[in-house]
Parts: sequence; structure tokens; C-alpha cells
Amino acid sequence: MADLDELDTAILAALQSDARRTNRDVAAAVGASPTTALDRTRALKERGVIRGALLDVDLELIGRPVQALITVRISKPSRHNIEGFRDWVHALPDTLSVFVTSGNEDFLIHVALPDNDSLYAFVVDRLTERPEVADVRASIVYEHLRSDHVAPATGTARRRRR
Repeated sequence: MADLDELDTAILAALQSDARRTNRDVAAAVGASPTTALDRTRALKERGVIRGALLDVDLELIGRPVQALITVRISKPSRHNIEGFRDWVHALPDTLSVFVTSGNEDFLIHVALPDNDSLYAFVVDRLTERPEVADVRASIVYEHLRSDHVAPATGTARRRRR
């Protein structure tokens, strides 16, 4: 875990609220000089804490209003089958996220599609046709709320990981 101080944490919070903020705006928000804010932001990038910025799009406005969470169980869960399926499903244009999980299912896949017929085709024509897939279950997402701010772990949670 990266060792972050209060200034690093404040810079992360400022950039998470709007990654397009100017350095001067970030500096003013965190109470630091522009030079210090820029140096700290660069250091956070160099250390891999900040990996980039993402563009948030309205799925409905781009023609993908139907979201679903799909669980997939692999019939013979070997490293080869797990990684092969993971890479294949991640590359599909309908896939938003892929989670490799433990428990009864091997994957949780978040997809966005144009309509219910497309969801049906995704599950039946794509997923179930894969030879390594043993079981597929889909749940339609009615509403998706996402947190845009993640604070670094502090206190005892940080100490346990060392």
C-alpha cells in the first residue's frame, strides 16, 4: 500500500471530484502552492496511485440503456480456462466490467446493451456457446449508483496490510 499523507489524500479527493481541474484549482482546494500540488500529483502518478482519468458517459444516451449483472460458472476452472474466458469476455464491446470471483460463481460480468433482445442474445448466443461455461445467470440492473470518491485506508486497516 502506498504511504499517503494528508496532502496526498486531499489531492486525491480534489481530483476525484473532477479529474480535469487545473493544477492551480487543485492547489487552492488543498491549501498548497501550485508547485507543491504539481510535484505531489506527479509523484502520485509515478508511484502508480493515480493511474489515469476516466470518461463517464451516459449509457442511455449512447444507446445502451439495458444493464445487467451476469454470473458465470466455468465447468473446469483451471487457470487456462479462467484466464481465457476472462480475456475473451473483457474484450467484448458490451462488457463494462469483469470480476473474477470466488464462491459458487467464477465471474460477475457487468454489461450494457441496447435492449432486452440484445441481452438475451449476449447470454444465449455468446456466453452459453463457450465450451468452458457451465452455468450463466443474469440479473437486470434497474439503477446503478456508483461512488466517485474513494478515500485511502487509514489507521488499523493500513497497519494490518504491512
